[in-house]
Amino acid sequence: MLAGLGRAIARRPLLVVVVWLLLAALGFTAALGGFGEGLFPRLTSGDPSVPGEARDGQEILLDNAETGGGLTLLVDGVQVTDPGLVGPISSAREELAVLDGVLRVLDPLGAPGGPGGPAATGLVAEGGDGLLVVVDLKPDLSEADNDAALTSVQALLDGAAAEITESVEGARALVGGTRPLITAITDQVSADLATGEGIALPVSLLVLILVFGGFLAAGMPILGAIASIAVSLLGLLGFSYLIDLDASVVNVVTVLGLGLCIDYGLLIVSRFREELRKPAQRVGTALAETMATAGRTVVFSAITVGISLSGLLLFTADFLRAVGAAGISIVLVALLVALTLIPALLALAGPRMVQPGTLHRIPGFRTVLRRFGDISPPDGVFSRLGRATQRRPLLVVLGVLAVLVLLAAPVVNLQLRNSGVTLLPESAPQRQFFDTLTAEYPAAGFPAVQIVGRASPAQMSALAEQVTAMDSSLTVAPPTEVGPDYSVLNVFTADGDAAGPAAQALVEAVRADRPDYQTWVTGQSAGLIDFVDSIKDRAPLAAAVVVLATLVLLFLMTGSILVPLKALLMNVVSLGASFGVLVWVFQYGNLSDVLGFTPTGGIETTIPLLVLAFGFGLAMDYEVFLLSRIKEFRDGGMSNNDAVVAGLQRSGRIITSAGLIVVLVFAGFVVGQLIIIKQTGVALAVAVAIDATLIRCLLVPATMTLLGEWNWWAPRPLRRLYARFGVREV
Repeated sequence: MLAGLGRAIARRPLLVVVVWLLLAALGFTAALGGFGEGLFPRLTSGDPSVPGEARDGQEILLDNAETGGGLTLLVDGVQVTDPGLVGPISSAREELAVLDGVLRVLDPLGAPGGPGGPAATGLVAEGGDGLLVVVDLKPDLSEADNDAALTSVQALLDGAAAEITESVEGARALVGGTRPLITAITDQVSADLATGEGIALPVSLLVLILVFGGFLAAGMPILGAIASIAVSLLGLLGFSYLIDLDASVVNVVTVLGLGLCIDYGLLIVSRFREELRKPAQRVGTALAETMATAGRTVVFSAITVGISLSGLLLFTADFLRAVGAAGISIVLVALLVALTLIPALLALAGPRMVQPGTLHRIPGFRTVLRRFGDISPPDGVFSRLGRATQRRPLLVVLGVLAVLVLLAAPVVNLQLRNSGVTLLPESAPQRQFFDTLTAEYPAAGFPAVQIVGRASPAQMSALAEQVTAMDSSLTVAPPTEVGPDYSVLNVFTADGDAAGPAAQALVEAVRADRPDYQTWVTGQSAGLIDFVDSIKDRAPLAAAVVVLATLVLLFLMTGSILVPLKALLMNVVSLGASFGVLVWVFQYGNLSDVLGFTPTGGIETTIPLLVLAFGFGLAMDYEVFLLSRIKEFRDGGMSNNDAVVAGLQRSGRIITSAGLIVVLVFAGFVVGQLIIIKQTGVALAVAVAIDATLIRCLLVPATMTLLGEWNWWAPRPLRRLYARFGVREV
């Protein structure tokens, strides 16, 4: 089937290229808002909440809220009594009060009794050098009216902030709230995406030029990657109409698609050049042979990556389901690019793919190409490495495992965090707004824990005393009524850490000792605990599905039981090492100055599962690359050890080059500002680097040497099954 597809594309390559050009143009235009609302304004940002007590408590609070949200103007660096504040704030107050949808405007200058009166409590900074102007909207507005009101309010507050900054010396004015925070994060996603691609694509092109020895061959995987990004953004835009799409999903899945597309393009282009170098080989025949061999490997790889992502669909967190669904669609796009667009470009280029380019005339470049190019000689660095490994296989296995265990050691101290606004860098205005709000306006800040009770404030007063006695670092506000049936108890931590140890301990304690009325413990730390519990509940099922499907797929490819099992075990060790490095860098704070982040004392809650899913898929990607060549030589009659050496020599350059490019792609996104993207980029870059070097070049040949002919063993019933359904080279 794949060979037939190659021959069909060879007959109509221009048509295929034109279709992809149209799809790419449509994708970029639609995603950037050329036909209306684009992708980035539709993105959301919030906690990766799951169905449970914390979410139920938040819904009760939202359903009974007296206001419909709003915005706040924060002014600091100036005394509240400064006369320069009166004009801008009074003018803004009057204009805000008459806006449609505005419920009330609160500020200390307009409060009864002035800044020192009881009505101004919570609106003046603890040091007296700042104030808040709080604008609350009506709770019963439609979504459209609420958006319109927020737009009008923000325009007036932005104007007042600009006037205060210009007219009052030393004053700083910031407008903040949920909407500006989401806008800041989605804008940062867009900027990080552009920065990452701006670094990854040119650097990848340079590596590909070194591999292929010319711009023509090197440009094809890059063109495929650009087309993949465009169609992926179009697909994500479609997903945004079906599910709430978190802003960080775009970066994560786009990086995956970019890396896979370059990987697959590299493999297809290299195999085509190898086939075209055969005597009297025609372009159509070379393309058919390429599709039947490298195309088959790409299909297997895409299926393995898709399987690893499918496990995310089994979790209850909306964020993880969105990543899983979007990620699978991106893998499909990368596969279609590799099986249609890249072959069409190769067919159009024809014999020029193997002709020396202008770079070959550079002194010394031919020597570089012989050493690092995509066409491996029968004997070379990787075959010599394979034979050296086979002389001391047990020593190699023990040495590599020792290194990996050492790298993985910090993972035993892994702490999960839900950072919220600290996803943004400290220089971001919204980060500064919320940090200042927490530090200077405790009464106006967000509580670390909220206890919602189906009770009156008087009934909840005993619980308030109980919570106060639990920990002296906790500040408990008096219970307040929420609607006709509920009350809420707001608890603040001294350090303002809403997901820290004190807040989590409080959640566990209150949930373990309930009063005689119904309660819901909610807040950032409660949501984190619910998220972790949901992961523990669903992880065994997700792991079982992914492992079983991967074993079946690798069995159909190799006809072996031990090779798939060995591949899974090595992937676990490799991913453990990447987690250890992740903890050492981000939780312990090492290299924070180099990578440009502020340690939060933990790893984002969603990162471990994302790294497991994407890292496992990429590791199996390279496993398929290597095993397909080893199996090809094994089926050709070679002994186990000879097939391992030949397969490593033939695929070593491709795996190393592909791994280097993917590492560079992820490294390009580490320079972004969102810490969740930095953590994902570092973890996956380390995972791929380890997998493409220590695992594929040392551990795989060493373990396959130790197992010998047992590598290809399977029980008799399974051998019959493989004989009937197994996939072989044709």
